[in-house]
Amino acid sequence: MTSKHNDSRIRTTMINDDVKAYLLPPLFNAAVRAGAAIMQIYKNRDDYDIGLKSDRTPITVADRLAHKTIRECLGPTRIPVLSEEGREMRYEERRNWELYWLVDPLDGTLEFIKGNNEFTVNIALMENNACIGAVIYVPYYEKMYVAGRSSGAYLKEHVAPAADAAYTYEEIVSAWRRLPFEREPRRTGLRVAVSRSHQTPETHRHIDLLREKHPDLEVVEQGSSYKFCLLAEGSVDYYVRTTHTYEWDTAAGELILAEAGGTTRSLPDDRELRYNEEDLRNPWFVCRSKFCKL
Repeated sequence: MTSKHNDSRIRTTMINDDVKAYLLPPLFNAAVRAGAAIMQIYKNRDDYDIGLKSDRTPITVADRLAHKTIRECLGPTRIPVLSEEGREMRYEERRNWELYWLVDPLDGTLEFIKGNNEFTVNIALMENNACIGAVIYVPYYEKMYVAGRSSGAYLKEHVAPAADAAYTYEEIVSAWRRLPFEREPRRTGLRVAVSRSHQTPETHRHIDLLREKHPDLEVVEQGSSYKFCLLAEGSVDYYVRTTHTYEWDTAAGELILAEAGGTTRSLPDDRELRYNEEDLRNPWFVCRSKFCKL
């Protein structure tokens, strides 16, 4: 297992720029169309149809519709899909995939159910178990975050949810802004993001230790992978997570943050996160923005 991952870290990328340009529109449009499916349900609270997954976390009809929409959009690429809603796929079936989509159709289901607008669509293109292309779509705020390995991270705003989205490559790259944004000169205090719905005593102890050196520390509660996006923007400095997440929760956000100059490291052993493991759960981790000096 270890040698497989070590090899994948040093192998050269086999996807050239032309292929990346070909894959960006289906990646982008899949997220926008999934966002439209989610928002249609979000407007009708009585239609949520809430159930429980095998790990006792909630699932709604919006999760299922977004999953179906993404699979249909990405199907023509003939690249396999590993999705939160298809998590039961056997390790033996996916262990040797060189290229696959890693998808969370609705990240932040709890926030969706609570009605606080903090939910996202995460899609990552994985090559040799490393993310090489990613989008995080925040449908309520009409924001799309995009990154390509060694190509930078970008924010495209005013991307309205649309069931028939058909953006071309030229339309996608038009008027997007590179991340991170310039830091506000008057902001000096440390801004630390935490999950709105998944905090533990370890989370609070970690923040208490940070506050000893940074008494003006500000805690920012936020749901879903949107935390990675705020770090990539530079509006948040640090993010600590001490509850279980899954690979589809972090892959897209990790690349967007990395291409914006930030880092994601496991806690407490300070390692890279690994992908396509037999157990799809991540370790605890911390993220730092480009501007974080910790």
